[in-house]
Amino acid sequence: MNKTIRRASVFTLLLVLALLVRATWVQFYEGQALADDKDNRRNAIETYSAPLGNIIVGGRSVTGSAPTKTGDLRYKRTYTDGELYAAVTGFASQAYAPTQLEGIYTDLLNGTDNRLKSVLDTITNQRADPGNVVTTIDPEVQKAAYDALGDKKGGAVAIDPKTGKILAVVSTPSYDPSSLTDANTAGAAWKKLTADPEKPLVNRALRQPLPPGSTFKLVVAAAALEDGLYQSVDEKTASPDPYTLPGTSRDLSNENPNAPCTNATIRTALEYSCNNVFAKMAVQLGQDKVKAMAEKFGFNDDKLDVPVRAYTSVYPSDMYPSQTALTGIGQFDVTATPLQMAMVSAAIANGGKLVSPHMVSQITNSGGDVLQDYDDEAGSREIVSSSTAEQLQSAMQTVVEQGTGTNAQVPGATVGGKTGTAQHGENNSQVPYAWFTSYGKSGSSGKEVAVAVVVEQSNAARSEVSGNGLAAPVAKAMMEAALKD
Repeated sequence: MNKTIRRASVFTLLLVLALLVRATWVQFYEGQALADDKDNRRNAIETYSAPLGNIIVGGRSVTGSAPTKTGDLRYKRTYTDGELYAAVTGFASQAYAPTQLEGIYTDLLNGTDNRLKSVLDTITNQRADPGNVVTTIDPEVQKAAYDALGDKKGGAVAIDPKTGKILAVVSTPSYDPSSLTDANTAGAAWKKLTADPEKPLVNRALRQPLPPGSTFKLVVAAAALEDGLYQSVDEKTASPDPYTLPGTSRDLSNENPNAPCTNATIRTALEYSCNNVFAKMAVQLGQDKVKAMAEKFGFNDDKLDVPVRAYTSVYPSDMYPSQTALTGIGQFDVTATPLQMAMVSAAIANGGKLVSPHMVSQITNSGGDVLQDYDDEAGSREIVSSSTAEQLQSAMQTVVEQGTGTNAQVPGATVGGKTGTAQHGENNSQVPYAWFTSYGKSGSSGKEVAVAVVVEQSNAARSEVSGNGLAAPVAKAMMEAALKD
């Protein structure tokens, strides 16, 4: 073979080897990235080539799949009572990324989760039958919260303190997830929803932290009892009324100027929601001790998954004493979600132990076999001693029996609660937020529930906005539904 032919042959061989190396690289290294690319139409075609698995509430599916009439996507997602359960399910859309449980369990619901595959599926690389998500949501508690909130803008959460099961997650105003499922119509619906000033796509129960106002006084009271600053909820505190914020000439007033707040006990201070007592108490404890207690309850946790990632509830740091005083009444830079405040009441109701809140009970395959049981995996941690919890329960009961939370009374049940009216806007220029957090224990069935409600906006006049007036009736409806025999 002459030199020219030999060189041409070697060069051609090198080109072939380069092509083989590139093909191998694409096949084995870049293949998955290309397959997962959001612009890869084949993924959507595969996902919607067959019905999806379902999300189950109270033994009944609240999702489904329906054949499409046009296009290359054979099925689309459907929802039963979509607006009622939107804060739980989220949406699965042919046009947009899925949210809430639909997003977290995408692989399970479309059959690509490896846990669903049989040996034959693995060998043939076939898509398995989709699995199902079984939630902890109680449909009656969910509906009670949704109906009670009505046309008010707000959020509500209910938790079983003994198990950590989330019984209700409601956000209003809501939206119908079905409007976003079809690629042909989703664009117009998305534009309308995102332009709505009421922000119906925001999950106010889990992902809208707001100043918790006086509901946060429970955390401060817990810190004072655990620290030993006060030995009992019935011990007199050293609390002048009015209380002058440290380093300022500003006097902190109470909503009721005639309330017996001077040197009031913790019980009386919770009953009348005395700002002077808890502002002074926060300063006496110091921001580090209050922060430590808040974090035990779940504040500042940026990885609170239920399994939806909840927005972080915040207790701030590096404050002046005057700012620390304001945090004692749930103002300054303190923020909380309804989930977080429900966790506070749940821990108090459960003897000081917080069971991990979760709204998925199990995930199963298409035949109902359990792939993972979250109820069995729910751990617990001690937040406060049983003695502190019992004292706070007693004081919260006083709030409901004869204090600022009387609208939450449930016949035949023991109820403890705390109201909150949080300032909104510069110099409290906007309508305040109305809060209520509570627990209820049935005297006959043994059932328990902890709830938190925030009403962000309503049609009530500013002078009528209060935790007892707006939020407590919602909490009552939820507790009645959860505790009934």
